[in-house]
Amino acid sequence: MMTLSEIGNIPVDFAVLKSIFPDHKSVHNKISELEKSGTLIRLKKGMYVLSPKESGKLISVELVANHLYGPSYVSKESALRYYGLIPESVYSVQSMTTKHSRVFVNSLGKFEYTQCEKSYFSVGIRQEIMDNTSFLIACPEKALCDLIIHTPNLNLRFQKDMLAYLKDDLRFDMDAFYRMDSSLFEQCAQMGKKRTVIENMIKIKQR
Repeated sequence: MMTLSEIGNIPVDFAVLKSIFPDHKSVHNKISELEKSGTLIRLKKGMYVLSPKESGKLISVELVANHLYGPSYVSKESALRYYGLIPESVYSVQSMTTKHSRVFVNSLGKFEYTQCEKSYFSVGIRQEIMDNTSFLIACPEKALCDLIIHTPNLNLRFQKDMLAYLKDDLRFDMDAFYRMDSSLFEQCAQMGKKRTVIENMIKIKQR
């Protein structure tokens, strides 16, 4: 039988916790007790993660984001910051999902989910491993497309507007931009919205 410490830093639901404490008359009371003592951290109703002092592992907010609402992958500014492509700190964990857009707030922070089409969702996702923890995140190209396509009222019809957005608004690492894979941009243009805008970005990269 699994013990609490064996969970590690993977978020778990009520059913898993119930299996760990089969002899307890009230698992809800046990969970409340563990939460009050700081052993468990509540992510949302019915989902928890072990505190680092208990698991011996750092909490991965990216892994939490994957579990909190799915299917989903970390993207947009959160992914761009993770890769070191933009300098600004990001104050929420941003993800894409095929479900309805949602926002969750818990003691770890704010988790934002943006809905996209299923056919577009599957493009450019990778499994990243950090500190022996694996999670799903957009590749840099997909993260940039997600941000541009799903930022409301962002109108980048002309190449000069796109360049200004990358250089001035995002302060994007332009050397890295010119090394990006155009084929991934093309896939996003075909599958997603704002096709002309993404095609403009491809032209900037290729000129």
